[in-house]
Amino acid sequence: MQTYILRRIAQAIPVLFLITVITFTFTELAPGDAVSFMLLDAQGGTMDLDTEALRRKYGLDQPPPIRYVRWMGEVLQGNLGIRIRSGIPVTEEIGRRLPATLQLMTAAIVLAVLIGIPLGVYTALRQYSVVDYALTGFVFLGISVPGFFAAIGAVYLFAVQLGWFPTSGYSTPGQVMGPVERFFDLLRYMTLPALVLAIESMASIMRYTRASMLDTIRQDYITTARSKGLPPWLVTTRHALRNSLLPVITIIGLRLPNLFGGAIVIETIFNWPGMGRLYLDGVVTRDVPLIMGMVLISAVVIVFSNLITDMAYAIADPRVRYR
Repeated sequence: MQTYILRRIAQAIPVLFLITVITFTFTELAPGDAVSFMLLDAQGGTMDLDTEALRRKYGLDQPPPIRYVRWMGEVLQGNLGIRIRSGIPVTEEIGRRLPATLQLMTAAIVLAVLIGIPLGVYTALRQYSVVDYALTGFVFLGISVPGFFAAIGAVYLFAVQLGWFPTSGYSTPGQVMGPVERFFDLLRYMTLPALVLAIESMASIMRYTRASMLDTIRQDYITTARSKGLPPWLVTTRHALRNSLLPVITIIGLRLPNLFGGAIVIETIFNWPGMGRLYLDGVVTRDVPLIMGMVLISAVVIVFSNLITDMAYAIADPRVRYR
């Protein structure tokens, strides 16, 4: 396993390099640069500043290949550069925002797994029942409805009309709370955006769990287990579900990048202080060091999540071997 992990990390290095090259290239092709956006005032005019001096200060007067090589040299030393708009190190900016995004992503994937897998098993065991048809309709609805539309609808219904959750934010301002109170306060603010972010993943996991379970429960070894008089719950959990998990684990691993991307929209709607809002601000202002740093960190998170998915195969199915 250790050899496999090290080999996967080594394979990820050229992938991360290629991602940074593509991101830098497309950022350079976009019109304008960070200095142009710095000079715009609130009324759409410009301030009386020396643009050429600013470009020299931030190295924007150099050719793109030279700027990329310099940025890569900084990365190899553990430095992601300086955010042009604020002058704050990119690592510091990301360090303040990444925990909130990871909290939201973790809550969303946990909800998707804890709800999607049991519902998928339940509908497989009661195929063509009223509950099966109803939950299948939910699956198609969850996959089809755009995330921003679900978020706006959830805010209107559960926050504005029913008042069950806050409309936006991360915590209650102006209150001094202990660790327990702070946790439940965070949970109250996190529940609605996490549920909205989890809907599409929940529907996909439920759909694939149902399909995999239907294929597994028709196998001969399931019939043999039932004929031995084993309790139905034992046949379902130990024999059927465990042998149905490999495709479900694959789907969970594939959903993680989508969760990271979907968090950009959800964080904006719910005013969640995560990477999404920071990334949008970097794109709008053409802040290349910020964009490059966030893309690199996002790619590392996704590569790490895929590695965890591969390791989960061995836990779900001992027949899986890593070479």
